[in-house]
Amino acid sequence: MLNRMPIISASLLRYLRETSLRETHIQNELRQVTDKLPESGWEVSPEQGQFLALLVQITGAKNILELGTFTGNSSLAMGLALPIDGQIVTCDMEPNYTNIAREHWIKAGIDKKIELRIGPAISTLDDLIKEGTEDHFDMAFIDANKKDYDGYYERVLTLIRPGGLIVIDNVFWGGRVLDKDNNDKSTSSIRKLNKKMHHDARVSLSMLPLNDGVTLVWKRP
Repeated sequence: MLNRMPIISASLLRYLRETSLRETHIQNELRQVTDKLPESGWEVSPEQGQFLALLVQITGAKNILELGTFTGNSSLAMGLALPIDGQIVTCDMEPNYTNIAREHWIKAGIDKKIELRIGPAISTLDDLIKEGTEDHFDMAFIDANKKDYDGYYERVLTLIRPGGLIVIDNVFWGGRVLDKDNNDKSTSSIRKLNKKMHHDARVSLSMLPLNDGVTLVWKRP
């Protein structure tokens, strides 16, 4: 068994995008707007957005939960893939970012598919549970405050239906999960959740080396 993976070079990444990436002009426009922000890089990569859209189509998801909206790159990709009666509930803390997202949802004609909730993701999840939406969502994308990842995971497991899919971003955390001397809250949280999911009998999973690491989690019936 090989003990390493090939490194994706800049030229190979460019080839990947040139030969497989499909983006609408609205998606491309949003990416250019996001690239001008100081926080550029927080959004999903274009190939990751396309992967999320494909997962929506493969699973036939109609109800999606997203933690971490930012400027809406991922919700735009998933919203475009949703059927006309599909719905995304997405949450974030910063209206300055989500206003950009909403502008592009409207341009893409999918704004009626997206419910934006402003506030801490943990509070939004607790509210959804109180509202009786247990086992309601078909798919969830977790990409919010890293120090709260375990809290998100447990609540999302309650909200996702049996047989539903959870996608968790940044599980490599820029390689910091390997640094045993790095015990900041975000790194420790991601490291502990990765270990927990590995042995969690409630789910099946696969960790993929996509961008900064993505784990797919399937809630067992």
